[in-house]
Amino acid sequence: MEKEKYELPDIIIDDEFKALLPALDEQTYEMLEESILENGCLHPLVVWNGVLIDGHNRYEICQKHEIPFKVVEKEFDSREEALIWIITTQVARRNLTPIQLSYYRGLHYRADKQIVSNKTGINRQEVVGEQFVPQPKNEKTAGRLANEYNVSHMTIKRDAQLAEAIEAIGETSPEAKREILSGTANISRTRLQELAASGTKEEIKSIAESIEQGTYERPKKSPDDIFQSVLESLNGAIAKMAEVYSAQIQAAKADEAAQLKAALREHIKKLENLYRSF
Repeated sequence: MEKEKYELPDIIIDDEFKALLPALDEQTYEMLEESILENGCLHPLVVWNGVLIDGHNRYEICQKHEIPFKVVEKEFDSREEALIWIITTQVARRNLTPIQLSYYRGLHYRADKQIVSNKTGINRQEVVGEQFVPQPKNEKTAGRLANEYNVSHMTIKRDAQLAEAIEAIGETSPEAKREILSGTANISRTRLQELAASGTKEEIKSIAESIEQGTYERPKKSPDDIFQSVLESLNGAIAKMAEVYSAQIQAAKADEAAQLKAALREHIKKLENLYRSF
C-alpha cells in the first residue's frame, strides 16, 4: 500500500537558535520518535517569521517520517526578543544544570542589552527638532534580571562573561561548547570569565581544541588564586545580603525595620568576630 504524501510547511532552521537547545540523549530522542510515530505530533511547532524557535527535534522526526504537524506563529519586534523567548521557555521547561542556567541567564542579559527601548530606534532618547532628548532610564538590566531569576546583579554580570566565553569557544568547536554545558569539560567558571575579559583568540582556540580532544587540564590554583576566589565569594554573599536587607527595610514598617536593622547588626558582629579570629 502506497504511503500517503504530506506537504510539510517550509520552515527555516537558524543555527544560533538551534544551538540554544540542549541536545536530547539517544534514549529520550528514541522515545519522542516512538511517541510521534504512534500518536502523531501532538504539540505544534513554534515559528517566528518562518524561523523555527521551538520544536527542532519534533520537526526533524516529522520530516524524516513525513508526519504532518501544526505551526504556531509568534510575533516579536526583534531577533533579540525571539532569542529571549527561547531562553525563558527553556529555563521554565527543563531541569538545567547550574552552568546551563548561568549560560542562559548570561545570554538573556546580552540579548536584553541589545534591545532599544523606544520606537525611534535610539536607546532612551527621542528626536525633538534637531536635538536628542534623553528619555527616563529604565530599570537597569542586571538588576531587573537579578530579580527575575532570584540572584544578585553581580551574578548576572558574571553569567554574561561566562556566556561570552562559551560562545567564543563554540565558534571554534561546537563539541567543546557542548561538553562545557553538559558539565563533562573540566574548566572552571573563573577560567571562562577570565577568557571573556582578557583571553586572546589564539588562547580561546587552543582551549577549545584541547577540550574537544580530551586533553584539557584545569590549571592548579596558586594561593593567590584561592584567596581571590574566596574573596569574590565573600563579596558576592555580602552584596546579596545587603540587597535583601535594603529591600526589606525599605518596605517594612518602623518597628519591623528596627528589628531588621538589629538582625543586620548581628550579622556584622559575626563578621567582625570572624575577622578578629584570624
